[in-house]
Amino acid sequence: MTLCLTYDLVVSWDTELTAVTSRIADRLFKRPEPKATFGDLVRGLLADVPRKNSWQLADHVGHPTANPIEWLLSRAKWDADALRDDVRAYVLEHLGSTDGVLIADDTRAIKKGGRSVGVARQYCGLTGQVENCQVMPMLTYASATGHAFINRRLYLSEDWAGDAERRRVAGVPQQVAFATKPQQVIDMLEEERRAGTPFRYLAADSGYGRDPGLRAYCHTHQIAYVMAVPMDLPLLAVRGGGEPAGHVLDRLPAHAGASLWERRSCGEGTKGTRAYDWAAVAVVSAGQLPADGHTHTLLIRRSVSDPADVEFFLAHALAGTPLTELITVAGLRWKIEENNETGKDLLGLTEYQVRKWDGWHRHVTTAMLALAFLAASRADLDGQTTPEPVPPAADQGKDPQHRDSLS
Repeated sequence: MTLCLTYDLVVSWDTELTAVTSRIADRLFKRPEPKATFGDLVRGLLADVPRKNSWQLADHVGHPTANPIEWLLSRAKWDADALRDDVRAYVLEHLGSTDGVLIADDTRAIKKGGRSVGVARQYCGLTGQVENCQVMPMLTYASATGHAFINRRLYLSEDWAGDAERRRVAGVPQQVAFATKPQQVIDMLEEERRAGTPFRYLAADSGYGRDPGLRAYCHTHQIAYVMAVPMDLPLLAVRGGGEPAGHVLDRLPAHAGASLWERRSCGEGTKGTRAYDWAAVAVVSAGQLPADGHTHTLLIRRSVSDPADVEFFLAHALAGTPLTELITVAGLRWKIEENNETGKDLLGLTEYQVRKWDGWHRHVTTAMLALAFLAASRADLDGQTTPEPVPPAADQGKDPQHRDSLS
């Protein structure tokens, strides 16, 4: 299928963006000045601006100084959580599905100095080492139509959360206490449940899958999940006692032989179909029973080119759920990585110049709206495709190049 771009279609994007930002601004602000600045900010984040800081954004949208944008982010009175609710509603309007998947992960913003809210020396996945950075647990909504952020948190280390003076200077609300990153994901899941967000699964990497509190929350509320887990995740052994997840791999040949492995796709990547060898084993998670009607399954994913490259996933799903469904959910985990990359590379997600709590939430949530607009526009484009040209008569009758989807 080929996208059919027309002048009218391109103009419609601008018209739709104006309509979306105006509708949301009318709910957030009373005065016309912040309404206009908000629309300019979203438009600037979507534009081809080298760096999405307040000065370059102001220059792009035609402001003589950065004062309007800086005032909007740092000093104006408005509710970033109300904007978050509007972003969620917009995403669900265009991408919502009863088969939706919530995906949890965190991303990092490397920063200089120590005055910005939440900045601390902590592990940074961008560089693989300890950096001076902020940690941002994020929640993505994904469906067959597309994917975009719908919720966010700023992680405060125990030192930060317990420092009354730094909290005061950064404007951290009094009710905000220290919470681990998995606990912050639990808090976001609770918000999505209360908001009525339609989803069928939670997906996450091993940093979250290893947390017993997050898994227990899902069991209590009958939330199905497929989360990566470490090889030392405690399970109950077949003959009693405990064993780590890695031991299940060691005993696979003795129990079922190589025929247990199935080569399947977990989705499309930038280089085409992402195929792996998969094995699935019913397990019992030590100390944690699944929800009523649900079972635990350990998925083992093995690289086709390097059999030593193995990753484990713990699935919590209704009894009888097909393996192909669990593998698909495991593959969707990478959609949040795509959102992180797009947010940072194109939309200035981490290029803010704000230092306080309110400013951080306002900038990040506005960038989430920009990403949601891109996702909705892409979904609309996917619905406006035209068939590929028919091959010349001389080519008809020849076998097309075979491509096994593995799914």
